[in-house]
Amino acid sequence: MSTTMSPERRRVVAQAPGKINLSLHVGAVDHRGYHALATVFQAVDLMETVTAQAADDLHLTVTSHVDGDVPTDGTNLALRAARLLQQEHRITAGAALHIDKTVPVAGGMGGGSADAAAALVALNRLWELDLEPAALRELGGRLGADVPFALTGHTALGRGNGDDLSPLLVTGEWHWVLAVPGGHLSTPEVYRTHDELVRQAGREPAAVPEPDDRQVQALRSADVALLGETLHNDLQAAAFHLRPGLAPVCELAEGSGAYGALVSGSGPTIAVLAGDADHAAQLAALLRAEGVAQQCLTTTGSAPGARVISEE
Repeated sequence: MSTTMSPERRRVVAQAPGKINLSLHVGAVDHRGYHALATVFQAVDLMETVTAQAADDLHLTVTSHVDGDVPTDGTNLALRAARLLQQEHRITAGAALHIDKTVPVAGGMGGGSADAAAALVALNRLWELDLEPAALRELGGRLGADVPFALTGHTALGRGNGDDLSPLLVTGEWHWVLAVPGGHLSTPEVYRTHDELVRQAGREPAAVPEPDDRQVQALRSADVALLGETLHNDLQAAAFHLRPGLAPVCELAEGSGAYGALVSGSGPTIAVLAGDADHAAQLAALLRAEGVAQQCLTTTGSAPGARVISEE
């Protein structure tokens, strides 16, 4: 399929959410070297915004409101998404992409995946491809395991590598504090450390890990106390091992009235569960005052997935 730019559509703006892993159960490694996962994702209303402007070639700029370096070369997931679309659909048009970044960089919250998802949605519209959501999710899965969820949003159970998604019924409001400690953790290094800790403990990882049914029930019934009890991350021990300063953040939050706290994904961002907006503001203020994180953000779940917010 070859396409050219519609003269009527010159600029499309799309947004996609960051995510928290409410639970992350890590199983055995398959023949491809991937870990089997059972994870519950929740999208939060920290949004990455991608603007796609008609242009002769592809290039990228970034405005970031969080610490950390964001690549603008071919390793950037938004640019990779654009090039994948070009290759798959023989696109000759270009685009000037701009990312407005609010999700912590390399923080275990899927910010890069959200960039890719927003770019796919924006360019699908800009280049008039009319791809269905399932086709975009398939392309997203080639870019990274978290990209399909950034396209889908809300709350979902992820199996396989995390990209086999099943929506979960969620009621009520979910309020979070995100304690961003600064720096980053390498996802491959966290998984390697996890595997080593499992070997040292003599444990045998499950071939097919299972989610906690109580967590699914907590989300369905808006039971914040039960959700707090079921927050779990198999990678947390590895993250604590690599960054010992993370454990005291969780301990402080839970000792100060939070319903629960855990490392999100491969870290290092700590997600702290609050009862309501006021409770979240109080916990964020306390964590800031204690100086345990460079930044404390309040946010809510379960936010929608990638979508176009304006075009002209």
